[in-house]
Amino acid sequence: MSIESPHDPRLADYRDLTDVALRRLLEPERGLYIAESAKVIGRALAAGHAPRSVLVQEKWLEDVEALLADHDADHSDLDIFVVTPEIAEAITGYAVHRGALAAMHRPVPADVRDVISDARLIVVLEDIMDHTNVGAIFRAAAGLGADAVLVSPRCADPLSRRSVRVSMGTVFQVPWTRLPEWRRARGILHDAGFHLAALSLADGAVALDDFAAAGHERVALMLGAEGDGLSRWALEAADTIVTIPMAGGVDSLNVAAASAVALWELRPRTT
Repeated sequence: MSIESPHDPRLADYRDLTDVALRRLLEPERGLYIAESAKVIGRALAAGHAPRSVLVQEKWLEDVEALLADHDADHSDLDIFVVTPEIAEAITGYAVHRGALAAMHRPVPADVRDVISDARLIVVLEDIMDHTNVGAIFRAAAGLGADAVLVSPRCADPLSRRSVRVSMGTVFQVPWTRLPEWRRARGILHDAGFHLAALSLADGAVALDDFAAAGHERVALMLGAEGDGLSRWALEAADTIVTIPMAGGVDSLNVAAASAVALWELRPRTT
């Protein structure tokens, strides 16, 4: 259906997406998240997520209709709002260069034990509030063989628009869920047989390559926020403190870059 005004009440899910506080209020309450671009929408659909509606520019309409038809679910009753580029920008507050947005129903969070049951290498994100870093870490996890990602209660939402976009939709590819506080989380991970490796600059830390050579069967790689790093509780929960040896007077990497280096070193290897 064609939309003639950015103020159309049917577009409430898409309006003011640049207002972070409003987005945090509305999305959890309504159980929604926003997928941007046909590629990302396709990955969300492939993961079994259900769209509530689609906002699309005219020139992308056929592509979106074909994308919806490629999946088994019946989308015949789905609202597809067709807008001009000017109306799209007026609605969202930014230029929608990739042609399509979809308001997706948020899936029910999975149980931690189910997510990690068959995993060998997982990533644990503690209180990383930058959505770009979260998305980049998911992309590294997908590309370098991590089996799952667990995020702390205060970590940024992996299904935020920016996280989804930066991850190139890999947040739908890598199983993930929220981890409880460390007093419970440590027991869950240890009961599942994981060795907790905290990436940190702490004194006495083991070099990453030495840790990888130890050959632990199941590893949970723990990553903290920029600047503050992992909390005292996370470091106390860890079995080993691990560091990436640096040169050139540089003490550390951006957390997303560090995740890629560590995952490469710990990646599953065939014999």
